[in-house]
Amino acid sequence: MRVIQFDDQGRLRAAKVESPEQVVPIDVEGGVLGLARIAIDQGASLESVIEARLEDTTLDYQALVDQGRLLPPVTHPDPAHCLVTGTGLTHLGSADTRSAMHAKIEGASEAELTDSMRMFQMGVEGGKPGPGESGAQPEWFYKGDGRWVVAPEAALPSPAFAEDAGEEPELVGLYVIGPDGRPYRIGFAVGNEFSDHVTERHNYLWLAHSKLRACSFGPELVIGELPDHLEGVSRITRGGEVRWEKPFLTGEANMSHSIANLERHHFKYDGFRQPGDVHVHFFGTATLSFADGIQVAPGDRFEIELPAFGRSLRNPLAQEEAAPEAAIRPSVL
Repeated sequence: MRVIQFDDQGRLRAAKVESPEQVVPIDVEGGVLGLARIAIDQGASLESVIEARLEDTTLDYQALVDQGRLLPPVTHPDPAHCLVTGTGLTHLGSADTRSAMHAKIEGASEAELTDSMRMFQMGVEGGKPGPGESGAQPEWFYKGDGRWVVAPEAALPSPAFAEDAGEEPELVGLYVIGPDGRPYRIGFAVGNEFSDHVTERHNYLWLAHSKLRACSFGPELVIGELPDHLEGVSRITRGGEVRWEKPFLTGEANMSHSIANLERHHFKYDGFRQPGDVHVHFFGTATLSFADGIQVAPGDRFEIELPAFGRSLRNPLAQEEAAPEAAIRPSVL
């Protein structure tokens, strides 16, 4: 089952995707978060709650896109209670990339391994533990809160101080924390994690800075079990012409960590289990246009296509104007 959210004259609405052309509105207040809360309270599946609330009408999916009414597939009414985070060095990549990484690891002494290579090696060796076991910790980063999430089709803003504005096609896990403090996974989406790779390349300790950027995910929430193998395409277009295009792989068959292990290490912290919060967690990638020397410009459009997840995620790039630096007051007046 796939679900979207859209704006209906200022009202948040949810709809089930019936086909590439049609969606069926769902009778619920609060959109997907409202549906999730009902499912948690009733101890019912999200699918059954949705099916029981489908309206007897359909809407034109493309019209919602053309009118700029698509929203991220899950939101919180208070964006400060939507936490956006992610993990890196989680994907094996293509066979060539995998072989090259293994060759570097196997042929290098411990002293010659970079922190990134050590992290990758730890994931390969211990990222898929058995049931009930805790595996290797992944790289982890913070991206912002719900105010940093851009709707599908809307522009991704790059700060004036940024040195790069690069896409990252990723699988995204979407969660709601229940009243009991337990995380409930409501589904998955395709996402563009969007980072500053030049800043990261200068010094790996600047990774945290490079990740503090806008992001986007959706437009569709996929409810149910995740296929082990997923194939997609990431592309950049300019003026309708494709500038760069490359396939990418995701799903656990193409990852060095299991989804369960990544979830365990994120939600082991009490602060990430606050009742009512929404979590948006990016699971990493192995495909970047930056690695191929591509430089983007305002107006270029990122397109991330993952057929199993429905409609492609598309966002044009926008460049922000330099803003005055915040004046820090030495004391409260």
